[in-house]
Formats: sequence, structure tokens, C-alpha cells
Amino acid sequence: MAKKLCLITILALMVSSSISCRKSKAYRVAFIARAQADSFAAWLANAVKDEAAKYKDIELRVFDGQASDDIENSLIETAIVNKYDAIIIQPNNGEAQRPYAEKAVKAGIVTITTNARINGIEGASSVDADPYEQAAVNARFALKQIPQNAKVVVLKGPPGNFHADARRTSWQKEFFDKRPDVKIVGEDIANWNKVEAMNFMETWMQKNPQIDAIISMNDNMCAGAIEAIKNNPRYRDTLSYGVDGTAEACLLIQKGAMTATCLQSAYDLAAKILDTTNKLLTGAEKQIDTNIDCPLITKENVQEYIEMHRKAGAIK
Repeated sequence: MAKKLCLITILALMVSSSISCRKSKAYRVAFIARAQADSFAAWLANAVKDEAAKYKDIELRVFDGQASDDIENSLIETAIVNKYDAIIIQPNNGEAQRPYAEKAVKAGIVTITTNARINGIEGASSVDADPYEQAAVNARFALKQIPQNAKVVVLKGPPGNFHADARRTSWQKEFFDKRPDVKIVGEDIANWNKVEAMNFMETWMQKNPQIDAIISMNDNMCAGAIEAIKNNPRYRDTLSYGVDGTAEACLLIQKGAMTATCLQSAYDLAAKILDTTNKLLTGAEKQIDTNIDCPLITKENVQEYIEMHRKAGAIK
């Protein structure tokens, strides 16, 4: 009887010790960023780091995918090998990262895809925004702004990227199909990159003395195109549309250099990402798929979003 009681006591102490160890040991979380050179990806990575600091039991490391599928996939594999408790993936190209996200799930690791989510991975969760609606709020706004018989240029994100493809589809359905008078005189893939977009815009300017609007699938590319035309009076009235609501875009709208953008708040994404990660790691929930809102930002309401960035330290 004494031996039995002793064994029960030892088992109870082991369970208690195990629980205590789990409470004191931080969960190791890897955030695989698409590319720190991408202004939105950098904003999101910084917001995720700030948000993670609020969780005492989460130890976060950010890794830079450098806009390369090979690098990003290698980082995911390394996180799996190193047995991270959770891996948050911001894909460069969703389909290229899909098999690696699936590997993480199979390894029993909490797996979350974000900006953009990778649909259809059984066992993975996601935190994102609706890319169709992000572009649609701009496209509907542009319907009455862009003049008749306008000539426009279009800057696209990486092919295969959920957000890039859905935003372009949205512009087609919500604007171009309703405005057959508008002619696209330049369209290319700038990979969310400011410099690439600037180069395309400089080429299009040489070929087209008239460009009435820049339609961009994100703010970073839009800012690059605006940089190309800023000292040329011929394009003084060129309209421009982006997505993300970055600090740079908000300041450009305030100055009148950019027409509109749609907010994809990295602060809201980060808050939901960490809340989702915490709930999944602690077992409070097993599957979460959630979206943030996507309000339109124009000159009329931009001050509200400049203050948002100022409070967060993104604008001095």
C-alpha cells in the first residue's frame, strides 16, 4: 500500500512538474516574412514583433524570405527541423509555399498563413484580408474619377499570389468591364517592388505622352510610379490608386500626389495573428480563419490614418 501511494505521489509530481515546465517555457514561434524590402511586409514584420512582446509565453523570431520562393521554402523547412511550436508564413507565392506549409502541419506544428492566406491546407489556419474587396473599394471610387477615354497603366504583383491575382480580377470586374472607354497602355508585373514599378513607369512615359491613371495592386509599386512622374508637369493630373495604407501612401495622399488606397492594417493583422497563434498553441481553439476590414483612404479621411501611423511611431 505504501509503495502504491508513493508511486501515485511520484506520478502526480511528474504531471505537476510537466505542467509547470510548460507554463514557464515560452512557445517558439517563427514568422517567415515575404521580403523585408517590401514596405508592407516590413510594416507587418515590425507590427508582429511589437505584438508578440505582449505575450510572455511567446518567443518570436522573424526570418526574411527576400522575395524568393527558394529562400522562403528553405526557411520553413529549417523551422520544421528546429521544431518550432508555430510557424507563421507570409507567402511570396502561395502555391510554391503550399507543400512546405503542408509539411509543417504534418509535423504537428501550428501553421498559420497570412497576407496572403493559402487556401485549402487541411489543419492550417489563416489571418488575412479580402483582396477582391481591397481593390474593389478603389475601383468603385475610380469609376467616376477617371476621365472618359482615359489611358491608364497597371502594376501587378507576383503571379500566383492570392492577393495579386484577386486584386487584378477585382479591377477588371469592378472597373474595366464597366468602363470600356478606358484603354490600358501599359501593364506589367512589378512584384510589389518600388524600383521595378519606377522602371516600368519611366518606359511607359516615353511611349505615352498621356497617362491619366496609375492602377497599382499595392502602395509600394504605386509610390515607385509616382516617383517617376513627380517632376514632369505633363503628368501633374495623373490619378493613382494603391492598396495597403502604408505610412508613405498616406503622406502621398495628404500631399495630393496619390489619389486613394485601401487600408490593410498591419497593426490589425498582427493583433489577430498573435491572438490566433496564442489560441492555437494553448488549445483554446483548433482552427481559425479570419479577416480584417479594408476601408478606403482618400484625402478626405487620410488625417485619421496619419495619426494612426504617428501613434505607432511610423510617422514622426
